[in-house]
Amino acid sequence: MPVPSSNELPGSGGNGTASTHAGNWVAALRGVAGRAAPARERCELCGVDLESHHTHLIEPQTQRLLCACAPCALLFTDSTAARFRRVPKEVARLANFTLDAAHWDALKIPINMVFFVRSSAQRRWLALYPGPAGATESQLDLAAWDELMRANEAMGTLPDDVEALLINRLDGANDCFRVPIDRCYALVGLIRRHWRGIAGGSAAENAIAQFLARLRVEAGERLEAGHA
Repeated sequence: MPVPSSNELPGSGGNGTASTHAGNWVAALRGVAGRAAPARERCELCGVDLESHHTHLIEPQTQRLLCACAPCALLFTDSTAARFRRVPKEVARLANFTLDAAHWDALKIPINMVFFVRSSAQRRWLALYPGPAGATESQLDLAAWDELMRANEAMGTLPDDVEALLINRLDGANDCFRVPIDRCYALVGLIRRHWRGIAGGSAAENAIAQFLARLRVEAGERLEAGHA
């Protein structure tokens, strides 16, 4: 599948750093890819100038992200029949998500961070982990995956393509966030930008920690049950 790396994501230019504003994620990734920054961010459908806070669309067939103005974004809903789908902006932590160490090991994810998203184009769930080479798909153990789905009914409520379940188990953490898909690729872009050497280095560690801290702040009191 065409999993987008940071240099494949469209959007307007940035300064190479991820903004704290949701509407700036795609623009920031353009900066990570080293592309020239235009004077203003523009809607990629009609060309109008954009505010720093703006909506993103995703093209499910290619997983391509686009920046959009409010009127253009309103043309697209969660309908799978549309070419583009509107990416939401809300972030939430799942309070009771069930994933113990044994179950995590059974999933065979190579690193302690992953995001799960259901692709409408492929009609299946994808497990993608971020790294210096971009977002890499991990082949799931089907039995372990079925058990995870049964234990966590909230996974069945995630809309295709536009939202993901982000799992963080770095340094003993056990975080589970329900996030817009653009945030996942923003994380990928941060890692690509800051990674040094084999282990990544302190700059990458700090960038990841700050990204997760922002998610926790944005989630605030938006706690959702991990299962019924």
